[in-house]
Amino acid sequence: MNVIVAAGGTGGHINPALAIADRMVSALDVKVLFIGAPDGLEARLVKRAGYDFAPVRMAGIQRRISLKAIKKNVKAAYYYINAGRQVRKIFDSFKPDLVIGTGGYVTGTVLKCAIKAGIKTVIHESNSLPGVSVKMLCHKADLVMVGSADAVQHLKNCRKCVVTGNPLRSEIKLISKQEARQQLGLPDCMTILSVGGSQGAVHINNAVVQLLQWEQKIGGINHIHGYGKHGHDTFTKALSDSGVNMDDPHFRIKEYIDNMYVCMCAADLIITRAGAMTLTELTAVGRASLLIPYPYAAENHQYYNALTLKNANAGRIINDEELSGQKLIDEVNEFRHNPSLLELMGENAAKLFDGSAVDKILKEIIDVCGL
Repeated sequence: MNVIVAAGGTGGHINPALAIADRMVSALDVKVLFIGAPDGLEARLVKRAGYDFAPVRMAGIQRRISLKAIKKNVKAAYYYINAGRQVRKIFDSFKPDLVIGTGGYVTGTVLKCAIKAGIKTVIHESNSLPGVSVKMLCHKADLVMVGSADAVQHLKNCRKCVVTGNPLRSEIKLISKQEARQQLGLPDCMTILSVGGSQGAVHINNAVVQLLQWEQKIGGINHIHGYGKHGHDTFTKALSDSGVNMDDPHFRIKEYIDNMYVCMCAADLIITRAGAMTLTELTAVGRASLLIPYPYAAENHQYYNALTLKNANAGRIINDEELSGQKLIDEVNEFRHNPSLLELMGENAAKLFDGSAVDKILKEIIDVCGL
């Protein structure tokens, strides 16, 4: 069976696609071809994973109003007009039996072409608020799978909609907090992990500087922080100006965290943006969180992702415009005096995780294809 997978733009779209492809290859006799933008993150991640990749020039629509955004949208429209022809040529050559879309601007074009050609189509949506392409095509696709029940209410007239959870590409190796802290060389006390990600990290970095300053003053709190490539000069300078000692034995401050799962296991509290797959990892390790949705995410979908955890008392939301160093200090101080609350929120997060998601997805795909 030949399968085309369309995913692009962010790791939140690409990693679930890779997880699904891995599971299909391990269980079925399939040949997989990914379609995505040649200069997108998908090109690098897919090729690194060892899958064939067919590039199609596409670009997302800019939702901000500016001259620069208008120019980008004109270019995106031009790409869109030509993309359909390129996708049909790929179909003619590869002859797919199934097309899977997991989100990003590439998904809409590829799925539309597949539906028009009468090819079986499957969608997986990881966000609690489905994207525009998913909402437009859900009534035409053979199957729509979603990461959480919250997404279902936003999808109308689906042929078939199933809550499967979000698939992780590889199992997270869970270790105890004590073991993780030993690996990191940290004392065994309250531990915070904070990351800004690639989008909007500056605002989080600025708030974390004040939090670290306060933590250094009171002592007894470990803090791991990834400030990202854009904070290399500004963040370290801000720390120095604030008198924060980066060599404090309680601190691990890095540009890039390359042992993320160990750090997550070491933490009691995780401060992060609210991408769907990040939150899936939070539930996999079962940790309380302070979630700061990226305000410029399409249709503010990160807020809806965070709301799923908030409603389960597994996380708290701090809106980007409310974020400050003092806000973080107040939240952390509350948790510091109420460790049982942290533990409860972590337990609630763990209840949201479905470790069988990728197997559920495989079963649904097998049913759709009549295998």
